Amino acid sequence: MPAEGAETLGFAPSERVLIVNCDDLGMHPAVTAGIVDAVENGIAGSASLMVSAPGAADAMRLLSDRPWLPFGVHLTIIRDADDSAWGPVAARERVPSLLDTATGELFTNTPAGRDRLLARARLDEVERELRAQLDAVLREGLAPTHLDWHCLADGGRADVFELGLALAAEHGLAVRAWLDDGRAAARVQGRPVVDHAFVDSFALDPDDKAATYERLLRDLPAGLSEWAVHPALATPEWRAIEPAGWQVRATDHAFLTSARAREVLAEEGITVIDYRPLRPS
Repeated sequence: MPAEGAETLGFAPSERVLIVNCDDLGMHPAVTAGIVDAVENGIAGSASLMVSAPGAADAMRLLSDRPWLPFGVHLTIIRDADDSAWGPVAARERVPSLLDTATGELFTNTPAGRDRLLARARLDEVERELRAQLDAVLREGLAPTHLDWHCLADGGRADVFELGLALAAEHGLAVRAWLDDGRAAARVQGRPVVDHAFVDSFALDPDDKAATYERLLRDLPAGLSEWAVHPALATPEWRAIEPAGWQVRATDHAFLTSARAREVLAEEGITVIDYRPLRPS
């Protein structure tokens, strides 16, 4: 398949272009610190802010002090775990179809939780919540570059993804599109999207992560690719909060900020970009 995404951005067909985006900014101070370090001192190009997460206010203050740091809004209508009590940004009574009636919270990111959310969610309430998240960022005077999705590739439903495309167009933002149907829908609107299957760092084995990432860089095909990475600092508090996932985040941070990562990028001639070139002109 032609490398349409990279070529529409002005790259030659043979060039290898990579978006390295750090998801979950604002989830926790250890996550926010790891992400900022990976962008400012590592090979990551951008981040995605979770407006409904507990550390979002601190993350937005940090972004206000760093207007050069490219970030998008990590649209969140599902929570990570039962003990992460994240509600919606919109008033609960205005988005009841997004809430688990058993808990009053957002649905949990399990196969059953995702299925229940996607079967129940009313599109008008999804729009109300997504607008509330985006408005919270804009009220702070921040300028996001793109929209993407937390734990729901391309929004999880075609109509939800179309809503994301519409919101992105309304605000002049790029949009992350990963799956075949989503990429096709974005291309209909003339939007550049990735040419290849994306990499989610939670799908990689933390053991020997550096070697895995180096291999992925060596094997990176021509065109536009994306890695969704999840760096964080391995603080004792964060390790206790996320006992099953902190190693994924710590090994991401270690590689992204390593000298070896920069060396491999230079040896392979890979260009790392953020989402700014993908915004509508």
